[in-house]
Amino acid sequence: MDICFILGFLVFIGQTNAMAEPKGTVVMFHAGSLSMPFETMEKAFEAMYPGVDLQREASGSQAAARKVTDLKKPCDIIASADFKVIDKLLIPTYADWNIRFATNQLVLCYTDKSKHADTITADNWYDILQTKGVVWGHSDPNVDPCGYRSLMVLQLAEKYYKKPGLYNMMLANRPEANIRPKSVELVSLLQTGNMDYIWEYLSVAVQHGLKYVVLPDEINLGDYRHDDFYSQAVVKVTGKKPGEFMDMKGDSVTYGVTLLKDAPNKEAALAFLAYMLDPNGGLKILKDQGQPPFIPCRIPSEAMHSTLPTELTGLVEVKN
Repeated sequence: MDICFILGFLVFIGQTNAMAEPKGTVVMFHAGSLSMPFETMEKAFEAMYPGVDLQREASGSQAAARKVTDLKKPCDIIASADFKVIDKLLIPTYADWNIRFATNQLVLCYTDKSKHADTITADNWYDILQTKGVVWGHSDPNVDPCGYRSLMVLQLAEKYYKKPGLYNMMLANRPEANIRPKSVELVSLLQTGNMDYIWEYLSVAVQHGLKYVVLPDEINLGDYRHDDFYSQAVVKVTGKKPGEFMDMKGDSVTYGVTLLKDAPNKEAALAFLAYMLDPNGGLKILKDQGQPPFIPCRIPSEAMHSTLPTELTGLVEVKN
């Protein structure tokens, strides 16, 4: 075979591979509770694809969605701590599909400096939260799923422990000033001694080395087998438009991710999602950092599965 032809063919293949490699900026809005695993994923992914710059903005999940729906900020990927935020705020106008990729559970975090740190247990935590002088807080239910999930845990505790009025009695000892925009902001308040207890995801507690009380599965929102019981908890949060509200009903914690229809850099965004949803890639990082992933990841219907890009179909199964 002519040597010039061979060299020319090799040059062509090299150019084709270079063209196929993703490049440019990928913008991702994500839940604050995903900050640490996504930081690790970002470094690994950018090492694989040096031409890509993954730019992440952490916030409450509803706030992340509203950056797109209300502020019209350019974005490629949204990852939510509650898949229902994507379903309710983004589909079908801004996105076609929603992949469920991980779970979690709520825990009550504290430090050695917290009041009653030496006596709190899974049996008396609700008494301590009612104690005068104990400072505790949670994130804003209107912008962060951890916020409304914290309230759901308190509602379920009243039912589980069969103590009428318990929910309101606990909230009576939590001033509005103790509600912060996102759950990870509370970590620094806890570590500096400005709060005694905060509600967090287990993964966040593990990542930050916090002490925590593990609650019964019936109320920690971490076990899908208790979804019927969880569904008794309902929290009203702000809706798509000013003045509108929507009910968030309790169920097991499930994270969701989607690619926006008008993503500015779909090719590079899909490359990241393929890495993120790989059991040997991003899902392994989640597992290593205390957050159980779904392997394989899940999508609720064949109809939605058929809308997935081919790069992702092999990483996702149909399972509600």
